[in-house]
Amino acid sequence: MNTEERRSRLLSYIQESPAPVSGARLAEEFQVSRQVIVQDIALLRARNIEILSTTRGYICQKPALRERIFHVYHTDEQIQEELNAVVDCGGIVADVFVEHEIYGHLQAEMMVSSRRKAEEFVEDIRKGKSRPLKNITSGYHYHRVLAESEETLDVVEQELKKRGFLVPPAEKV
Repeated sequence: MNTEERRSRLLSYIQESPAPVSGARLAEEFQVSRQVIVQDIALLRARNIEILSTTRGYICQKPALRERIFHVYHTDEQIQEELNAVVDCGGIVADVFVEHEIYGHLQAEMMVSSRRKAEEFVEDIRKGKSRPLKNITSGYHYHRVLAESEETLDVVEQELKKRGFLVPPAEKV
């Protein structure tokens, strides 16, 4: 499990817990140090996820969106199709990241929540403002997708798979 997957599972664990969860309990559950948990919580808070620290542990102040990491592959010409597929299913493309052999973990916020935002994103690329991050890893990249429910994330996953964007587990690089 990579760090993004751990953070996603950590958030789900806190959200689903009926009572506050201590840092020590989370460290044990995820087999990391308590300091790693503190850092993960800080990074989740930086994404505007409201996690409160109480004397009894961590809790989510309000129901947060669910998140899932998708490993995907496509061409530059398919960027808008991929983004539209996610938002049409009710998802939000929160960010994109790659795991590069030399540069390590590179991540950029996107927050694409509608077809209009997807179109604006693609238009900025067409105008030459930047190049897609996926291009430094030959098209392979990850998206953190947010949604109101696990069911919506399942629908997003099925749509990405149907369109051939989802990287099969055996092919993961």
